[in-house]
Amino acid sequence: MHNFKNGKRLPAHPDPRKKINDIKRAEKTAEAAESVSMKKKTELYDAAEETTVVNENRIEGRNAVIEAYRSGKTIDKIYILDGCQDGPIQTIKRLAHKSDTIIRFVDKSFLDHMSETGMHQGVIASSAAYEYAEVEDIFALAEKRGEEPFILLLDGVEDPHNLGAIIRTACQSGAHGVIIPKNRAVGLTSTVARASAGAINYVPVAKVTNLSRTIEELKERGLWFASAEMDGDVMYDCNLTGPIGLVVGSEGAGVSRLVSEKCDIHVSIPMKGALDSLNVSVAAAVLSYEVVRQRLSKK
Repeated sequence: MHNFKNGKRLPAHPDPRKKINDIKRAEKTAEAAESVSMKKKTELYDAAEETTVVNENRIEGRNAVIEAYRSGKTIDKIYILDGCQDGPIQTIKRLAHKSDTIIRFVDKSFLDHMSETGMHQGVIASSAAYEYAEVEDIFALAEKRGEEPFILLLDGVEDPHNLGAIIRTACQSGAHGVIIPKNRAVGLTSTVARASAGAINYVPVAKVTNLSRTIEELKERGLWFASAEMDGDVMYDCNLTGPIGLVVGSEGAGVSRLVSEKCDIHVSIPMKGALDSLNVSVAAAVLSYEVVRQRLSKK
């Protein structure tokens, strides 16, 4: 029924159900756009990460990737053409899952941009430049030196130059090893090896699936953990002697909440300048040498 006023027809009242449906459609559109945006950001980040250095340790093509797995080569990450389901790709997926490799599904333009041969066949693998150690290797090195374990744990360090610099610091400060997470972190690429100035040959670097769980397991072996935090206690006031794990976070976000909660103490570096933080590799070096200083003064 239509309403009339002064002989004129008034517009019908809008159906509230239609308004609700319009709102729901708008919300779904916004969510889809955000999802696409996040996916695109991830792909762009990965593309930048993988093309920073020419001739990074990449393996292109289906047979080449399959043979790399079968020969026992360590594959950090694998990029597969989204939607591709043929036999060789299924074989590669199974091998990747078995080896605990990170799998990213990307579009063809991403692979074309990343490829150096132009013959990727829908798959490119990123292999480790150096073999990863086991956590046991780190303890074995400490035992060999007759020292209490000193381990650096990196929570999401993504820049290869920072990882290389931290490995170099670990070597020179007498740390017995470095532990990195499987996800959201750079692996042992050739860029990392160069940035470490050869230290990668002397420092065991172990990769673990869950950093928080690893901390819990290492606590059972007598280690305690200090997390680098901007609001932590000043490092000079903290006891950093004994068997210790020093945890530093990613370049932007710092130590994640879950990992931070597993740590026994939170330590900070005193800041006197206009900026509120140091580069993560510099912070790791400063804290590592505070561990060294306290160990030497204890003798």
